[in-house]
Amino acid sequence: MKPFDYVRAADLAEAVAAHAGRPGARYLGGGTNLVDLMKLGVESPTVLVDISRLPLAAVEEAPSGALRIGSTTRNSDIAAHPLVRARYPVLAQALLAGASGQLRNVATTGGNLLQRTRCSYFQDVSKPCNKREPGTGCGARDGLHRDHAVLGHSQECIATHPSDMAVALAALDADIELYGTDGARTVPAAAFHRLPGERPEQDTVLRDGEIVTAVVLPAPGSGAVSLYRKARDRASYAFALASVAAVLELDGGRVRRVSLAFGGLAHRPWRATAAEALLAGAEPTPAALREAVRAELAAARPLRDNGYKVALAANLAVDALTTLAGPAGTPPRTRTP
Repeated sequence: MKPFDYVRAADLAEAVAAHAGRPGARYLGGGTNLVDLMKLGVESPTVLVDISRLPLAAVEEAPSGALRIGSTTRNSDIAAHPLVRARYPVLAQALLAGASGQLRNVATTGGNLLQRTRCSYFQDVSKPCNKREPGTGCGARDGLHRDHAVLGHSQECIATHPSDMAVALAALDADIELYGTDGARTVPAAAFHRLPGERPEQDTVLRDGEIVTAVVLPAPGSGAVSLYRKARDRASYAFALASVAAVLELDGGRVRRVSLAFGGLAHRPWRATAAEALLAGAEPTPAALREAVRAELAAARPLRDNGYKVALAANLAVDALTTLAGPAGTPPRTRTP
């Protein structure tokens, strides 16, 4: 056991003060990822700042119709919340697809977003990993990389972000509220996580000591329907080989608005802006959907063993959008399992 300090923060200011300026400090919420990494020797915090008792677990509807979800809200509570199930089924579906019931009962909103972007090489301290130890190399590039990135990866890292929830938040145009030494700020969910570049050890755009305080979901558009699709090696408790979160609004049989985000393909949830631009104002025919998705995935750079992901992701996206468009362009009611 490696010794570390422990601080149970009474408020946000105390939490940030205990964390900021201490490179080895870590926030502790549910601990479902952090504690595992500590057991593996990947994480060795000098201080744990416990934020689990801060009053950040409320789910509140704003007058605008937006929904604000506190960062310590449990994943199971979000997935079961009536407003989430009714207005944002893509989020409820993503959470239910993301982990076992036991984990959902412990994992928090902020912790889900801040789980490390990782692969087996990151979790094995005997293997080289630029994310765990910058400059040591990426063992996965010439090793086992069937599950790894095909979009946005770099020579330094090819790991994929594991969160299903984050993919849904990117498609929903959610905002993430943060608090740090410089006060409060807001970051779009789609811009919260980073591509690896030359600094793969930095998963997010968080500044020193910043804490996630809430996620804000905008009011859904008129007639908006949404869906989450995930392909994995086993039926439960497995990271996505590829996934897609889709939100669709139709007007007179044409696409008024579409949001599409992929999971399992990149170091962060991948917002499919090229596909969205091609589909704006178009009829959602199978040919149009497939062409738009093909254009988005043209940027893919698969490695030796993961080229299958491109076709898998394309089929998931086309299936999800076709389901949402419904027969004759009539969107169906999407239900949360």
